Amino acid sequence: MFVKLANAIIGAGLVAAAVFAVSPSIAGPDKVGWAPVGNITSVPYGWVEFCQRYKGECDNRGGMPRKIEIAARSLREIDRINRWVNKNIESVSDMDHWGLIDQWDYPSDGKGDCEDFVLLKRKLLAEQGFPIQSLLVTVVKDKNNDGHAVLTVHTDHGDYVLDNMTDEIKGWKQTGYRFVKRQSQTDMNTWVSIGEPTQAPAYVSR
Repeated sequence: MFVKLANAIIGAGLVAAAVFAVSPSIAGPDKVGWAPVGNITSVPYGWVEFCQRYKGECDNRGGMPRKIEIAARSLREIDRINRWVNKNIESVSDMDHWGLIDQWDYPSDGKGDCEDFVLLKRKLLAEQGFPIQSLLVTVVKDKNNDGHAVLTVHTDHGDYVLDNMTDEIKGWKQTGYRFVKRQSQTDMNTWVSIGEPTQAPAYVSR
């Protein structure tokens, strides 16, 4: 099922790439900047459990930190995949989907919550040649202090955010979220804090 879903996304992209323009809503480099990362912190349980089921997906690839070069083609690809996943995956809570409070997985049946959107976007962008070290699963808190997951795209102009709650690609400071932690660029299984220390949410949802 997942293979069919991925093939559908790539197939749709061959058509969409010809008509997608760089989104005028993408913040300029002067407004973005990079999120201030800090010390090593706890790894979300959902990621640990995901890696137990998808061992090959979580092999530490290591390597030096990299930044994606912001160019028209790269922005079109990022925008295309972000919009396609947001449109074609039905948002459903883990409790309704799996009968569990928090489970991270690929939305192979076309359903998932925030971290499932993130995992699929990350996988598809990596398959299009974007460095995995620059596609960082990130935990934030929303305005209600609830946990939420987004994908940070680390670029030469700053950290952009892909979010299932909006098709707009925003700089991290423009999201309105309180950033908590994200994957390290040198080891996907190591997580680092972001900004001033704050208690991590027990789980992420939406």
